[in-house]
Parts: sequence; structure tokens; C-alpha cells
Amino acid sequence: MAPNTGYLGVTPPIATSGPSKMEETATEDLMKELRLQGNFESEEESKRRQEVLGMVHELVQKFVRKVSLGIGMSEQAAKAAGGKIFTFGSYRLGVHGPGSDIDTLCVVPKHVTYVDFFATFEPMLKEMEGATEVAGVPEAFVPIIKAEIRGIPIDFLCASLNRPDIPDDLELEDNRILAGLDDRTVRSLGGSRVTGEILRLVPNQDVFRDSLRCIKLWAQRRAIYSNVNGFLGGVAWSMLVARICQLYPNLNAAAIVHRFFIIMLQWKWPQPILLKQIEEDVKELDSSKRMNFRVWNPRLYPTDRNHLMPIITPAYPSMCSTHNVTRSTMSVMKDEFLRGSQIVEQIMFRRAEWSELFAKHDFFQKYRYYLQIIASSGNAEDQLKWSGTVESRIRQLVMKLEFVDQMEVAHPFVKGFDQKHYCLDDAEVRAVAQGDVSPVIEKRKEEDMKKTPGMSEVYTTTFYIGMKVAERKAGTSGPRKLDISYPTTEFTKQVKQWEQYHEETHGIVVRHIRSPALPDYVFDGGVRPVVTKSLKRPKSVKGAKGKDNDPPNKRTRLSDPSGAPLQATGTPAVLTPASMNGGQYTPVSPPLVTAAAVSVSPAGAVTNTVAAGLLSLATIPTSNPIISSTPTPQATITSKPQLPNGENYPPTTQIALGKNCPSPIQIPSGENCPSPIQATQGKNYSS
Repeated sequence: MAPNTGYLGVTPPIATSGPSKMEETATEDLMKELRLQGNFESEEESKRRQEVLGMVHELVQKFVRKVSLGIGMSEQAAKAAGGKIFTFGSYRLGVHGPGSDIDTLCVVPKHVTYVDFFATFEPMLKEMEGATEVAGVPEAFVPIIKAEIRGIPIDFLCASLNRPDIPDDLELEDNRILAGLDDRTVRSLGGSRVTGEILRLVPNQDVFRDSLRCIKLWAQRRAIYSNVNGFLGGVAWSMLVARICQLYPNLNAAAIVHRFFIIMLQWKWPQPILLKQIEEDVKELDSSKRMNFRVWNPRLYPTDRNHLMPIITPAYPSMCSTHNVTRSTMSVMKDEFLRGSQIVEQIMFRRAEWSELFAKHDFFQKYRYYLQIIASSGNAEDQLKWSGTVESRIRQLVMKLEFVDQMEVAHPFVKGFDQKHYCLDDAEVRAVAQGDVSPVIEKRKEEDMKKTPGMSEVYTTTFYIGMKVAERKAGTSGPRKLDISYPTTEFTKQVKQWEQYHEETHGIVVRHIRSPALPDYVFDGGVRPVVTKSLKRPKSVKGAKGKDNDPPNKRTRLSDPSGAPLQATGTPAVLTPASMNGGQYTPVSPPLVTAAAVSVSPAGAVTNTVAAGLLSLATIPTSNPIISSTPTPQATITSKPQLPNGENYPPTTQIALGKNCPSPIQIPSGENCPSPIQATQGKNYSS
């Protein structure tokens, strides 16, 4: 590998030497393992992606033409209005794998609006041959339409530029293209512009791609790949890897991955990760024409100072790609950085295999207590939107849980579990919506529904949050309580504020469960693993009156204000067949597993209450924490990994008031600071 004559990034490289023999061998092993892991798509799938993108490109041009004709433009003018698609994300970066989605930006002229995108393009997409699961989310922070075309998942964004037409040779790199646009459109354009800048700012795109494939697979297997749930999304992971590539421009993939874990483990957050100097505005424009979009600046904006792990996008206007990170998710990622650094250190000395790095997460064996959030509805299309809305609010629930006394970590799982069940009556609908699916209901198939009149479909998506609770303080005794009634109640109130929410068609249940009560479907192949000693149920601790303070995992029986016993049998706004042959749904009441105040209807049913509340911690022994704060990798390590060859760690990035200027890094003795070089820009898709 020829040495570079310059550097990219905000600081000079840490080292410009090439890989050692050990690192060359490790890279060969890494690439073999990535292929064994099925990280590369087949030629057939790659060809199908190209064909699908060609179909989408034609559809976008038909969409623009249809809208143009609808507002009175001539046939010639409507055809000349154009329309173009740009891919971004993992596909544009060249690191997508089998089944990966394609992030696609639809660029349209100024007379085509977001209203048209959802009112016209979405129906056209649904009618497209091979298109399934089309669902628009217009109220999202970045409005999006999700779809699957010929088995290829695609996320569609839309950007209406301030120009009358979209030529085939249009590019998006010039900042002046943002002039006259609103914040929503700028955000939609951001994905493509950021992806292009990342490719331009790495010294070796092949090494970057191989390294990123490794980190992406690791993050996905360890369940920390999800922006919406408070971890890092694809853009953030890409920028982290790109930064390490800038610091070591001549190393190969294994060497980059090795240093990635060590540097990320010891990075002094909240110092930001930057790939280039932050641009304040377009310098060529005079002050009267400046765009003045908000740029990330913790000196100026209090909200920016609250970001825990700021990773800043390189394209103007620079934003923090990790504003969703919470205290809990940051803690989980730090543990994973430690585990990764320890394993890769062993791999470099051939004392461990790359497969150990990619071992699957242990989320459902890791904690003793979980929150189960169940979103339910009566049809597939509605469920896609409803479950997406609930998932987008889970981060807010996590942040509220972090303020609960004795809560150390509220760890959200990165995906929901979708299920479809067939129910005969109200009681079965309630049970399914609460997550209690009997073996009889579980075995029912679609053909059974056709044979049985009045049987109803119930769609559910279930999300989980693992809870790590502080150990009992030495010298204390008696039962402990974890009061989560306020966070869970506020969460349900928040999701019900969704503008499309209807009490009669959408259900939401939040309840706490213990590890032994987790359903089988959360485990690989539906097979529950052997319970480890740390998660075995301890012996009961008797209270003052000889009662068991840690009862079996059953719904709590409480009393209403009049003192009458109250059975937990309902569900909040869960679908219930009004008549077995009518197909209409009416809401029923929620279960009560909380000591919070409730209201009771004349029939004695509890209303507007969440199935969570006070969680007894009486039986958690002081010697048995719910989760170890330090994960144990398969390869035993006795010391913290250090950068090889005496390399210096990169300094923290200092941002001066009004100047987003990082401080320089010290280059090892005897190494010169090279001059800048040009990197090739990634290409956009066009027909």
C-alpha cells in the first residue's frame, strides 16, 4: 500500500505506517469470516436491487408528471419537470448485505409538495407491481414512506427543491442548493449529502468499507444498532469508522477495527467526533443571502450541550447524529466497546477468532426484570404505523425511567416482535393484547379463521426494556420498591396523542415481567436457554408477617377505593369484537398492576391505567446483581488493551466560542504532516 502524501480530517494522522504482517493475516481472516457470516449479497440480489431502483426512478418521474399535469402544466412542461432519485446510507456506502434496505431520496421540483408525496406517490407505490407493506409516516421528524418492492425493503424520503425542474445531471453537494428550503427539506437532503461527504473524507474507500462491514455486523449482533432506540444508527457508526480511517490512512481493515475499539473505549465524551471543520454558512454569498440554518454548536444552543455522545455530520448544516443517546444506552455501548477491545486484542495475537466478536447479544438472559410494551391493532397496514409510533416514543420512556430511584440502567431492545393471532371472543383478544397467548391461540392458522365464522385478527408488536436496579446497600433489609408508575403512565399518554390514534382501534399495554416469564419467541428458534445461576430464582425472603415478598410472576390483585378486590382482567383500548360476525371493535378496560390511583367505572372496570407500577425488589440478594456492569468475553483478558507501537491517543476536540475549531494532535516523533489530497466522490444512482 503506497503511503499517502496528505491527510483528511480535522487533525493530522496518528500514524501513517502501513499494516504489519500480523495485521495483514488478521485482515485475511476477517474477510473470510465476513463471508462465512453471509455479509455479502449474491449477484442475483444485487441485480434485483438495480432493477428495482430503475423501476423506482421511472415511478418518481411519473409522479412528478402526474402532479404537474394536475396543476395545469402542459404535457411538454410536465415531462420536462423531471425528478430523480439518490440512494444513501449503507447501499450508497457499499456496505449493504443480504436483505438490507435501500435508503432512497426522491428529489422533485418546487411545485411538488410533501402533501403530494403522501397523497399521490404513496398510492402509486401501492399499485406498483411487486410492492408490499407500503406505509407512510408523514408526521415523522423526517417524513418517510416504507415499502418493500420485489423483496427489497426501501425507505423513501422526499425533497422539493427551490427550482422549476430536476435535470438528470443534478448533484446535491453544492451548499447553495439549500437556498430557500425549509428545515424539513434540508433534513431530507441531509442523508444523501452526508453519505457523499463521508466517502469523500476517507483516505481509502475499500479499507473503510471492509472495516465498516465488520463494525456494522458487530453492532447488529450485539443489539446496539438503532438510532430510534437511543443507540447509534448507520450514519453514526459510519462516521466513527471514517474518523479512525483518517487517523490511520494507510492501515488495513483489521488494524482499523483494532484501533476503533481502543479509541472509542477511551474517548472522552461528550467531546465531539468530527470528520471536518464545521461550516457556519456559504461563504460565497453576501450576508443578505446567507441561509442561516442552525448548525450544531454547544456554546450557542443549550440542547446541544445535553448531547452525551456527539458525532457530528460533515455536510452543511452540521447536526448531531446521536442526539437520541441516553445515559443507559451510552452505558451499554461502553460495555460493548470494552468487550470488543478485549476480544480483538486476542484476535490480533491469534488467541481468539473473529466469530467471537460477532457472537449474538444476551439481552434476554442479561436482566432479571423487563418492561414489556405491547402495541396492538386490527389490521396489518394500521399496525405498521401504530407500532412505529409506539417505537419512536420508547426512548422517552427510557429517559423517564432513568430518573426513577434505584434504576441504574433502562436498556431498550433494538427491535419489536411482530405477531398475528386469531381470536374467538373478547377474553382471547384481551389476553393476546396483554401478551398472554395460550398454546391453543398460538397454534391457530389463517385457514382456521376461514373455517370459523366470527374469528378476529389481532396484530401485536412487542418491545422490551431490560432494567438494571441498584444493589441493596450494605446493612439494609426489608422489601424495596421500584415505582415506575409515573414513567409508564406518561408514556401511554404520550403515544395516545398520536393524531391517528383511535381508542376503538389501537391498544397499548405496558407491564413488568420477570425473566422466567419472557415468551419463548424472544429466544433463537423459540428455544429457551438454560437458566444461569445468576438468574435463578432465589429463595423467598419472608416479610414481617411471614408472607413471601417475591410472589410468582402473576398479575397483582389489588382493591379499588371502596375496598372491593379487583381482578386484573382488562386491557387499555385493546380491540374487542363488538359482535363475532360484525368485525367492529370496541375498547375494553386496562389491567391493573400498579399501586397508583385509579378510576373505577360503575361496572368495576379500571380505566386509563398502565400495567406496570410498583415493582417489588425484596428478593434481590446483595451478592447477586441483576446484571454485571463488565461483560465477560470468551477470551479472558487480564489488562486493558492499549494502542500498539506506542501510538498516542487522539486529543479531545476543543470547540472555541463561535469557532468550531478542534485542537491539533501531536504527531509521533519524526513524522511529517502531509498536504491535503483529493478523494473521489461516490456516485448517485440515475437511470
